[in-house]
Amino acid sequence: MNLDAAVAAAAAIAGVCTGVIAMLAFRWSERDQARPTRSSLHTDAVLPPGVDTVLSVLRSSAVVLDEADAVVKASSAAYALGLVRGGKLAVEPMLQMARDTRRDGEIRQVELDLPRRGTGRGDALAVSARVAPLGSRLVLLLVEDLTEARRIEAVRRDFVANVSHELKTPVGALSLLSEAVMDASQDPEAVTRFAGRMQIEATRLTNLVQELIDLSRVQNDDPLEDAEPVPVGELVAEAIDRCRHQAGTKQITIAAGGTSHRLPGGGTADLHVWGNRGQLAAALGNLVENAVNYSPARTRVGIAARRVAAPGGDLIELAVTDQGIGISEKDRERVFERFYRVDPARSRATGGTGLGLSIVKHVVASHGGEVSVWSAEGQGSTFTLRLPEAGAVRDRERDQRERNGPLLGPGDPGADEAEGELDDEAYPDPALPTSPTPPARPTRQALP
Repeated sequence: MNLDAAVAAAAAIAGVCTGVIAMLAFRWSERDQARPTRSSLHTDAVLPPGVDTVLSVLRSSAVVLDEADAVVKASSAAYALGLVRGGKLAVEPMLQMARDTRRDGEIRQVELDLPRRGTGRGDALAVSARVAPLGSRLVLLLVEDLTEARRIEAVRRDFVANVSHELKTPVGALSLLSEAVMDASQDPEAVTRFAGRMQIEATRLTNLVQELIDLSRVQNDDPLEDAEPVPVGELVAEAIDRCRHQAGTKQITIAAGGTSHRLPGGGTADLHVWGNRGQLAAALGNLVENAVNYSPARTRVGIAARRVAAPGGDLIELAVTDQGIGISEKDRERVFERFYRVDPARSRATGGTGLGLSIVKHVVASHGGEVSVWSAEGQGSTFTLRLPEAGAVRDRERDQRERNGPLLGPGDPGADEAEGELDDEAYPDPALPTSPTPPARPTRQALP
C-alpha cells in the first residue's frame, strides 16, 4: 500500500509540474506574439495611418527615413534604382538633403545624374529628387526617373536643329541663285544655267518636305486601319519602276526573285504581306533607291523574297542587296536615325534627305515587323525586312475564333446567316491561303 501511494503521489507531482510548465510556455508565447517586431516598429507603429497605402500607389520611387537616417519604408522602385542598399539611403546628396529638411522643415528639390547599377556603360540615370518632412520625426524622399524624358527631349531638339539646317541649305541656295539670275539678266546662257540649278534645289526642297510629311504620317497614323493583303510581287515591281531611270543611267541591273511559292498540290501562288500598300511600297522603294544610289556603275542590285517560319506565324522576308561602298560598323548602328548620312557628300549629290531609312524603320515597326542590316566596307550591304504574312495572320484569327467559339449557338436565330457571312466574306477563296481579307492585327512594336 505504501508503495502504491508513493507512486500515485509521484505521478500527481509530475502532472502538476507538467501543467505548470505548459502554462508558462503558453504565457511566454503570447508575450512574444504581442511584442512588436522590428519591421512593425519601422512601419506600422512609426508611419502615420494611410501613408503606407499612399506610397504603394505612387509612380515615383519613395523612401521614408527616420531621425537616425535609417530606412523605415522604401518602394520596390527605389531598390531597383539602387537608392537603398543595406537598409540605408545609398545616395549621399539625397541623404544630405534629408538631413537639412529634418533640421529646418523646408521642402527641397534637385536633379541628379546617378550611375547605372550593374552596367559598365558610361551613361547616367537622370533623376529628380524631392524631400519633404513627414510628421515630426520622419522625412519623405520622392525620386522621379527623368532618363526617358531627357532622351525624348534630346531627340526632339536634334530633330528641330537638323530640320532647320536641311531646310536652310536649299532655301539659301535658291536665294543666291535668284540674285545671280537677276544680275545675269542680259546673259541668256547664264540665266539658263542658274535656272537649272534653281530647279534642282527646288526639287530637293520639295523632296525634303514630302519626306517630313511622310515620316510624320507614319509615326502618327495607324497603317493597319487600311490594311489589306498586298502581293509581294507588286511591291517589288513598284520599287523597281521607281528606280528604273537611275539604274539605267548607271547601267545597274536590278534582279528580283522568290515572290511566289509552290502550292502543295502543284502550281504557284504569290506571297502576300498584310499592311498598308502605300507605306510598304514606300519602304521597299527607299531601300532599292538607296541601293542604286550607293552602288558603282555596272553592278547588280538584288531583291529576294521568301517565307520563313516564326513562333507567332510565318513571316515574309524581303532582302535588298547591293555591291556598293558598304557601311562601317560604327555607322551601322546609326543608319536608321533621322538625317544621318553615311556619306553626306554622296547623299546630297543624289538628292538624299537622310530620312529614307528612318521612314523604313517606322513603317516596318508599325506593321509588326523588323528591319536589319548586314554590310561590309567595299563589299556591299543587305537590308532585310521581315513582315507578317497575310495568310499567317488570317490563320491566327481563325484559330482564335475556334478557341473562343462562335457568338451565336447553332439553334440561335441568325446563326446560319452569320456563319455564311464569315465564310464568304472573310475567307473568299480557301484554296489560296495567301489571299485573305482583314484579319486580326499583328502586334505593333514600340519605336526608339
